[in-house]
Amino acid sequence: FDLEKGSLTFREIYESWSEDKYTNTSQSTINGYRAAYNACSILYEHKFRDLKTSDLQNVIDTCGKHYPTLRKIKILFNQMYAYAMKSDLCGKDYSKYVDIAKHSDDNPDKYNRERFTKEQIDTLWKFKNDKYYQIILILTYSGVRINEILNLKKKHVFLDEHYIFIEKSKNKKQRKVPINDHIYPFIKNWYESSQCEYLLHTEKQQQFKYRNYYDSYWTPLIDSLGMEHRPHDTRHTCISMLTVAGVS
Repeated sequence: FDLEKGSLTFREIYESWSEDKYTNTSQSTINGYRAAYNACSILYEHKFRDLKTSDLQNVIDTCGKHYPTLRKIKILFNQMYAYAMKSDLCGKDYSKYVDIAKHSDDNPDKYNRERFTKEQIDTLWKFKNDKYYQIILILTYSGVRINEILNLKKKHVFLDEHYIFIEKSKNKKQRKVPINDHIYPFIKNWYESSQCEYLLHTEKQQQFKYRNYYDSYWTPLIDSLGMEHRPHDTRHTCISMLTVAGVS
């Protein structure tokens, strides 16, 4: 057994692992790993081979992070132990015993979905001639996720048949979504004004990126009406309206 390798700390293992891992990894994924690593500061100078389940669990239980971040921390543990085992730097994978399930409801940043009220929807309709308010109404009367509509290509918009085809979804299930008569003119207008492959587009005829749309359009429009909603609230609103209408 290489005694020098056996004295490597958590920090040194991370640095060695990340040097190899980050070569072919997206920046967003790297940012997630780094955020998870930052939450593990109490382990930095501990010898990696001396760590036990209790040490790893202590990070989970005391770091004060919400559940999504805890998942990333556990994934980081899994990745580091796989690397260490492969390199004969430790003899047992303790990461698989780490429990994050008990913290599934501990989310200080949890956002409670709130549907738009009838009065708020009526207010949105007053601005139906504004194409950016139209997007909010399209979301509300179709129930599609924000990323689904931003990624929707014109080839998947079937105006004559009155439906759109969702090719890529969060749950990876493709589906047809009927175009409600109320929002049909909005979708038709966006379709005819688009000179790119996407239904919704910027003034420069480029695809909307979520951050750009949320920061530059959604937030200012919603704030100007004195409302406090996020894009996913439109989906929740659609589901609520369907329930009231007796639709399963």
